[in-house]
Amino acid sequence: MNAHAWTRELQVGDGFRLADVDPGSKPGFSGGKAEGARALAAGLDDLNELQERLFAESRAGVAKDAVLLVLQAMDSAGKGGIVRHVVGGVDPQGVSLTAFKAPTDEERAHDFLWRVEKRLPEPGFIGVFDRSHYEDVLIGRVRGLATPEEIERRYAAINEFEADAAASGIRIVKVMLHISREEQKERLMERLDRPDKHWKYNPGDVDERMLWDEYMAAYQTVFERTSTEVAPWHVVPANAKWYARLAVQELLLAALEDIDPQWPKADFDVEAEKKRLAAS
Repeated sequence: MNAHAWTRELQVGDGFRLADVDPGSKPGFSGGKAEGARALAAGLDDLNELQERLFAESRAGVAKDAVLLVLQAMDSAGKGGIVRHVVGGVDPQGVSLTAFKAPTDEERAHDFLWRVEKRLPEPGFIGVFDRSHYEDVLIGRVRGLATPEEIERRYAAINEFEADAAASGIRIVKVMLHISREEQKERLMERLDRPDKHWKYNPGDVDERMLWDEYMAAYQTVFERTSTEVAPWHVVPANAKWYARLAVQELLLAALEDIDPQWPKADFDVEAEKKRLAAS
């Protein structure tokens, strides 16, 4: 854990104010982009081995733990890049990715956590929520899709839900990728300037930009109400994509090292099998 101690600077604590976080800063990391790239590559080797050990435990039926990475952010903040460049570097067999969209009619007929609970990672897996149950207290609040009383109920329901998940052996890593409004404008403009990125552009993103301050206030409340001891929030400045990827990788490494998965012991006589194989 000590190797990743710098990521503690990203954890939401008492008195945290999102407005005080500079999206262009790089808390805890003194190197530049080149050094960050080297650290990301080196960390990926460690991430690969830890994830393979965890998955091997699941195949052997001895896994008790899992990791859940919750990614929240304004549009274009880099969630896809995290999925591709950090999580995408490990064996996909042991990864469960869910990109939550607007709820279906069936999902709306149930409580908002119904569809989320079904996507929690099984023991031995890394689960990734690309957007999550927090949409129900972010968009729900900003767009008035639920009453204030219902939003209040949801904060408490989320805390209980995550406490139960943590008690079952899931290490919950909650990350908000924090970009500036100016950086988002540049990234959205790039999507319009490049035909190969038109598919990423959603005209509705501009509508959401008009509510930037309301979203920042909603995030602040989310941090105050749902950053708990078993499921703390981490705010990662994300104007520099390389730093955001490195920070999330470090958070995942810390969670996996805390689990400390081990290679399962053989349930057969290794020497006897060597002799059988040699004679075959």
